[in-house]
Amino acid sequence: MKMVKKKKTTIEMPVLNTRLVAATKVIANDYNPNKVAPPEFDLLVLSIKEDGMTQPIVTYYDETNDVYIVVDGFHRYRACTEVFHLEELPIVTINQSLSNRMASTVRHNRARGTHQIQSMADLVLKLSRNGWKDIEICKHLGMEMEEVIKLKQATGLREAFSSHEFSRSWEEFEARYYPGEANE
Repeated sequence: MKMVKKKKTTIEMPVLNTRLVAATKVIANDYNPNKVAPPEFDLLVLSIKEDGMTQPIVTYYDETNDVYIVVDGFHRYRACTEVFHLEELPIVTINQSLSNRMASTVRHNRARGTHQIQSMADLVLKLSRNGWKDIEICKHLGMEMEEVIKLKQATGLREAFSSHEFSRSWEEFEARYYPGEANE
């Protein structure tokens, strides 16, 4: 039997060195291609409000200017400074060249992935089964009502809408505009 030695992989853990620094010492980089639409930014703000700050802002320390440049977490930075007006921000630092920081920014952005339609539909259905009203799902997941309805439709109409109260607007419309025909 042949024995194979495995190499031990060493991974740096900047997350273990999270610290608070003055918000005035943290600045945005000038190369981030990531943009967040207002609804997603509002959802990030809600997430921070509901769950707290769960991820530090990844930075590079620029010793010459005595500032921390954001590598990842620009929108968390914005939420903390523009919405919550925090005086201190949780950061971690990495010590990489500019090219590697640029690549890191893109890796962080792209690694977050996307939500799969069926998985989101199943999640919405589970929340609905747990007693959440559609409006609660909208509020807590940062969705529009139309999106919740479409996701419910993806799970199968009968079960998804079994507890939904439907409007009687069509009957009211017929009664108002076709009163004689409603009794025939």
